[in-house]
Amino acid sequence: MISENFRIALLGLTSNKLRSVLTMLGITIGVAAVIVLVSLGQAVETFVRNQFLGLGTNLILISPREASLTDMRDGVAALVMTMRDYDTLRDISRVPDAINVMPQLNFSRPVNFDGRQANGRIRGVTEAFVPMRSRDVVVGRFIDRDDVETEARVAVVGLTVVERLFPDAYPIGQNIRISGISFQVIGVMERAGGSGFGGDENDLIWIPITTAQARLNTGRDASGERRVTNVIVQARDAESVDLVAAQARQALREARNISFRDEDTFQIFTQTDLLESVGQITGLLTIFLGIIAGISLLVGGIGIMNIMLVTVTERTREIGLRKAVGAQRIDIQLQFLTEATLLSLVGGAVGVAIAFAGSLAVSALSADLTVTIQWSSVLLATLISIAIGVFFGIYPANRAAALNPIDALRYE
Repeated sequence: MISENFRIALLGLTSNKLRSVLTMLGITIGVAAVIVLVSLGQAVETFVRNQFLGLGTNLILISPREASLTDMRDGVAALVMTMRDYDTLRDISRVPDAINVMPQLNFSRPVNFDGRQANGRIRGVTEAFVPMRSRDVVVGRFIDRDDVETEARVAVVGLTVVERLFPDAYPIGQNIRISGISFQVIGVMERAGGSGFGGDENDLIWIPITTAQARLNTGRDASGERRVTNVIVQARDAESVDLVAAQARQALREARNISFRDEDTFQIFTQTDLLESVGQITGLLTIFLGIIAGISLLVGGIGIMNIMLVTVTERTREIGLRKAVGAQRIDIQLQFLTEATLLSLVGGAVGVAIAFAGSLAVSALSADLTVTIQWSSVLLATLISIAIGVFFGIYPANRAAALNPIDALRYE
């Protein structure tokens, strides 16, 4: 019975090839769109996750809390991070499970070399940057402890800076001027993947934080302590990140004399927190893209219902003849359901093939995104195609099965 229905369905589809192709087109586009857009959403999520992990592993970022209206009303001094906070956090008796602690000072200053100018993004750091951020130099060396202690006027530049300032010169040993102050280039950082979340990670100049504080960014808090943008703490392993975050919070609260009733004057972010937040955003993005693509499937399903109703009308005499020779109601229903499902399945199969081609095209056009089709997405698309064929084929099938055989035989 099933093979016979399948044979009849194939004959029906091939007898009107153009109409069948146009009907399947809606399902084809819908399935291809769903698979490509969902896979694209997953690729974006993977890219964002890799960007965060590329910043280093087991990191905890501690920065000043943004001043609230209550703070302003109560006359609270500007909420800042200082070198005193850095000294607190690197105290092994206060934060014993941290393996590295680094203050960071971010700012921008004009940079000049041999008549070329650039608005340089400067980052004051210590020698701990390389092990914490899992990056290294491609030529030269990075800032060392002596550079930090002696406030050396040395700089390490990113590859984008090299392209802007040294298109025809070897950068190592050259002297650049930052706000009119001479710095010797001692290293070039390896290329960072993607653009990062604080801008292009290759468009940076790293200098000793002590030099930055003494010569370029001399800001201090009310007590005279030198300011920093944030402090980064590295835990021993992924399992101890939350423990280190708790230790750092307690240490800063004690050092800042924050009572148990008052809220923190700083904020702590772990990579886990950031990844969870980003995962929720990208997950919603994937769902949104899937819903948009799903509208195409709905339109395709309506097209199948429409063409099946036309088919029922065209084959009214055939239905009457089948009933007259003993075909049951269920036989007629299965015949038209099979035809509707076959239309949907073939359209879905073509859509899957187009999705694979589309994913390869997107991956080829984007160096940062690798779009891969999950077999779970293919299975889901197949099930959706079957469901659409059955759902939108039920009404035409029931209408065909409900025809009176005598009236059907009289139909012209």
